[in-house]
Amino acid sequence: MIGFQVKSRNFSWLLVLLAVVGCGSDTPPLGTVSGRVTMDGEPLVGVIINFKPDDGRVATGTTDKDGRYSLEYVYGTEGTKVGKSTVMFEWPLGQGGKPIPKRYIGLQSELKVEVGDGSNSFDFALESKPAAAK
Repeated sequence: MIGFQVKSRNFSWLLVLLAVVGCGSDTPPLGTVSGRVTMDGEPLVGVIINFKPDDGRVATGTTDKDGRYSLEYVYGTEGTKVGKSTVMFEWPLGQGGKPIPKRYIGLQSELKVEVGDGSNSFDFALESKPAAAK
């Protein structure tokens, strides 16, 4: 009986160690991302910005009173996956301000960026009306 308790306790510690250390990391290479979002020249306050890589998890941020944001890959981990991303905007549920044009919403967003290793800065100057054709 004592031998079983010792083995069981050792096995429990092994499980805890594996849970903490993990059997590898599922986090891809990340680049930190920050910047500023405006619409028609004014800061876009309280809007959610999403970076959706071609393959992988969406990273998210929310703009502050000056339109500034930084992305978070998962809670407590800054950045987004390195590579190409589609940039999308949305208002939090139950909130909203100036309507965001469809060309900046969801996967049909026309905004694409290339995120590199290290620190990245992307400012977005959104326009509520399409640019006049030249």
